[in-house]
Amino acid sequence: MKKILNNKTTRTNLITYLVVIIAFIVMQAASSAGLLGSSMKGFLVPICVYVSLAVSLNLLVGICGELSLGHAGFMGIGAFTAVIFAALTKNVIANDFLRLLCAMICGGVLAGVIGFVIGVPVLRLRGDYLAIVTLAFGEIMKNIIGNLYAGTDSEGFHIAVSTGKMKLGQGGEYIINGPLGATGVQRIATFTMGFLLVLFTLFVVQILINSKEGRAIRAVRENRIAAESVGINVTAFRMKAFVVSAFLAGMAGALFGLNYSSVTAPKFNFNTSINILVFVVLGGMGNILGSVISAAVLYVLPEAMRGLQDYRMILYAVVLIVVMLFTWSPKIKEVTSVIGAKVSGVFKKKEAGTNE
Repeated sequence: MKKILNNKTTRTNLITYLVVIIAFIVMQAASSAGLLGSSMKGFLVPICVYVSLAVSLNLLVGICGELSLGHAGFMGIGAFTAVIFAALTKNVIANDFLRLLCAMICGGVLAGVIGFVIGVPVLRLRGDYLAIVTLAFGEIMKNIIGNLYAGTDSEGFHIAVSTGKMKLGQGGEYIINGPLGATGVQRIATFTMGFLLVLFTLFVVQILINSKEGRAIRAVRENRIAAESVGINVTAFRMKAFVVSAFLAGMAGALFGLNYSSVTAPKFNFNTSINILVFVVLGGMGNILGSVISAAVLYVLPEAMRGLQDYRMILYAVVLIVVMLFTWSPKIKEVTSVIGAKVSGVFKKKEAGTNE
């Protein structure tokens, strides 16, 4: 047990889980005691969604070292897949929690499959070229979803991508109505499911990072040529990270889509991808706990400053700059390492004294 706790990676992972569990318990207790306002309660599920998105993108950007700007596209695929699944199985799966879980799995699987299909040609690129292509993918998916029609009538389920409105037969009802998006969505997303999604995302990402595949992925990030020289299939390992990231983004998007009564394509645009990337960068590239904290804080921050009206976005930008300086400043890192060394030294002295 002592060896496990002394392992830096294991200790960091346990701290990450502990932070998430404590935050969930505190929020649940505050909600039960009536200490949370309606607006804060409305933030709980989206916070879980964006934490999962930030952690999954950190796998690709921070661990794999590939800049992707199409994460919102996978999020949108998961959201609209889940909306369709939940609407079609409303009378088949009576339990909302089970239906939500199945919808999230379907959304994640479809996003992962599309991620694999896209990744075959895209992951042969690198650097700015990869960023441009993934950006284009996100915008293409937004436009496809914006022209997507899905509905049911007496003849069954119909789906089409068209610039003109799809006509339904007798008793027809639209699930997704083109540019109007999905309306009348049954809101079955819960904070508990969001908490479980965050734990699942952390588990998958940390298992992958600490596995043999994770070490190969980091080797590719550090030196692609050296990795290839020892027989590492660069494209294959990049594909694993890309598909896993897309799958987790699809699940997060599914939870997001079933948290609102209406969902439209513009919610999954370029700005959403940039916001997720900002969470990753400010939390620290490759720092999973940092992604969790930055996503939660930076999502709530603009809403918390809403009372400041015209100045809130300026203050938000100032906060981002300050956090960036503190996160990446060499002097701050040096001070932090010195403090960490002194604290660990104190504990080592106490442990040595106890052993004597």
